[in-house]
Amino acid sequence: MVSDTDLGQRLSKAVLARRDDLIALTGDLIRIPTLNPPGENYREICDYLDRRLLKSGFDTRLIRAKDTPGDSEKYPRWNIVARREGTRSGDCVHFNSHIDVVDVGKGWTTDPFGGALIDGKIYGRGACDMKGGLAASIIAAEAFLQVCPDFAGAIEISGTGDEESGGFGGVAYLAEQGYFDPKRVQHVIIPEPLNKDRICLGHRGVWWAEIETHGEIAHGSMPFLGDCAVRHMGAVVREMEDSLFPALARKRTDMPVVPEGAKQSTLNINSIHGGQAEGEADFTGLPSPCVPDSCRMVIDRRFLIEEDIDEVQEEIRSLLEKVREGRENFSYDMREMHRVLPTMTEKSAPIVQTVAKAIAETFGREAEYVVSPGTYDQKHIDRIGRLKNCIAYGPGILDLAHKPDEYVGVDDMIQSAQVMGRSLISLLVQGDGAATNGE
Repeated sequence: MVSDTDLGQRLSKAVLARRDDLIALTGDLIRIPTLNPPGENYREICDYLDRRLLKSGFDTRLIRAKDTPGDSEKYPRWNIVARREGTRSGDCVHFNSHIDVVDVGKGWTTDPFGGALIDGKIYGRGACDMKGGLAASIIAAEAFLQVCPDFAGAIEISGTGDEESGGFGGVAYLAEQGYFDPKRVQHVIIPEPLNKDRICLGHRGVWWAEIETHGEIAHGSMPFLGDCAVRHMGAVVREMEDSLFPALARKRTDMPVVPEGAKQSTLNINSIHGGQAEGEADFTGLPSPCVPDSCRMVIDRRFLIEEDIDEVQEEIRSLLEKVREGRENFSYDMREMHRVLPTMTEKSAPIVQTVAKAIAETFGREAEYVVSPGTYDQKHIDRIGRLKNCIAYGPGILDLAHKPDEYVGVDDMIQSAQVMGRSLISLLVQGDGAATNGE
């Protein structure tokens, strides 16, 4: 009979033997430019994953999230779910990775969709967030199937869309369709880039809103005959600087949020636009001289598990009312765009304990427990799927996400895949951490 230690060592060797395959797989995924918005090449990457996982014995299903935000005939929201059944009944372990990436931006010194291997790092948009994690989970599963062909339960791997824009065309849709029902799936690992020796238990909450200030249009040479909505918005920003930002800085959490600055409440002014729309890129004329009668601001408020969502919303409304009381002709509208409550899995949860054990075996040190400053798809697995036994764990450095020259280290992917594979041994061979109801 093979000992637990021997199985873990064999698994680690099987992952290491797939190093070249891991590099090639990660590069291939990066070279499919799945930019979101607008949601390009989702079907192409799902087809690629479909071919790969079928060869490894998975049953696959391509699922379009019809009529979700952003879904259209030009940019259909495709997802893939692949499942490999074991030889007997048991728990299902699901690895979920998002396939979309954000805009490239400026400042790159490498091809953002080249997938170049340079000094042990693979560069490209999405390398860190999170195609490296997706590739590592596939390699982990394939190595596990080689070492442990006789396993209980099932393994699932999914590639889902739109995480960068809320996840409604991806995990949220799948959760609504029952794919994350605790009777179907018991353990979920999301290979987001939180560092290879960290377990991410959850994330802060988010509240997005659009604020519009109103004015009156007039000729720009006679602004006294109109009412400048941009100046009204300037008063809002000034009040935020004077009272709101200092108040948010005083709010602290007991959640193990990283980095340190995210242990407080935060607000980002995501965008401000007032007056006429900007001309097309090839327009060379001047704008007309008008006083802007509208100015819109989008805010991104990140809040703590100790805060109440209604209080978060009222905080902004109270600020706007204070400005209105002290400013002539000030009027505004506020519209909620998006809300997500904070979530945090207990350290005692089976998936947390299992991955912590695998990290200790792989690195010879205890796992660090963290909470993400931003939300990710755990929110939908928790709130819609009602599956609490979920964490984020994957390769990559969080600070590199969405940055120029984004990369993922090959050694980090290897070691993360070893942790994932050892976790599969614990859950599907040894029977540790069974979560028959997943709740």
